[in-house]
Amino acid sequence: MLKKTDSGILFMLGSALISAFNGAITKILSEDISALEIVFFRNLIGIFIILYALKHTPPKLSGGKIHLLFTRGLFGFMAMILFFYTITVIPLGEAITLNKTSPFFVTILAFFLLREHLTLKTLLALLIGFMGVVFIVKPFGLTFSYAHFLGILGGFFAAAAYTTIKKIKDIYDSRVIVLSFVGIGTLMPALLFLLAPFIAVPQALAFLFPKFILHLSVYTWALIALMAFISTLSQWLLTKAYSAKNLSVVGVISYTNIPFAIGFGALLGDKFPDIFTFLGIGLIIFGGILVSKK
Repeated sequence: MLKKTDSGILFMLGSALISAFNGAITKILSEDISALEIVFFRNLIGIFIILYALKHTPPKLSGGKIHLLFTRGLFGFMAMILFFYTITVIPLGEAITLNKTSPFFVTILAFFLLREHLTLKTLLALLIGFMGVVFIVKPFGLTFSYAHFLGILGGFFAAAAYTTIKKIKDIYDSRVIVLSFVGIGTLMPALLFLLAPFIAVPQALAFLFPKFILHLSVYTWALIALMAFISTLSQWLLTKAYSAKNLSVVGVISYTNIPFAIGFGALLGDKFPDIFTFLGIGLIIFGGILVSKK
């Protein structure tokens, strides 16, 4: 029988692989529907999954601080739409790597909002992670893009969502927290779809206000359903992985979704990363491992 830590590694490897595959499905779907529609349908299906789980086993925690629950959902929605959009416009490996900057932002937000202490090692990890971002987005070169900025911003909102979870995890059932995420992640796109015909926005924000088109293709619906299913599976594997004893080892394994994503991206026609991008990815992984170690 596998040791608990070993099984945690296997669960995390499975979660990382499925997470990268999920990104590949998003990239394929983006050829037919907008990123906002992908977010809308993904979360709509997620609502039914979570409601079924809650009906099967009702939550026991009392709840409270509804404003923080709403804030978590809003931050989660912003993180998801920015992440999905960047997947559609830059190579998959780069999009997932930029999203992996969230641990650095979590550390910064925890310092300012939760008064957690910053050690010298943590500051070094933040600097290494920042240098990794610089190598990927190349701000002083011709390859810098607005999409890379949005990818980093998505990492920030993901960190804000994780930080909010820290404040409500002991008063809300985890499924209720996820329900707030998928619920707001369904309502916000619906609102943006309704507003889209009546407002004019800059091109930089056009991805937030696309025209809603109901696609009846069986192929498209099959991909959406597959995405919803494997996203739920990935979250389950992630939960199982973090139930292992050695969280630092399991956390390191989570970064394997980056090479998985590069592989899937290459299969879908993404340009293979150059040496600077690989160096940036390596620095972000190293910094992320450093900042996660106690």
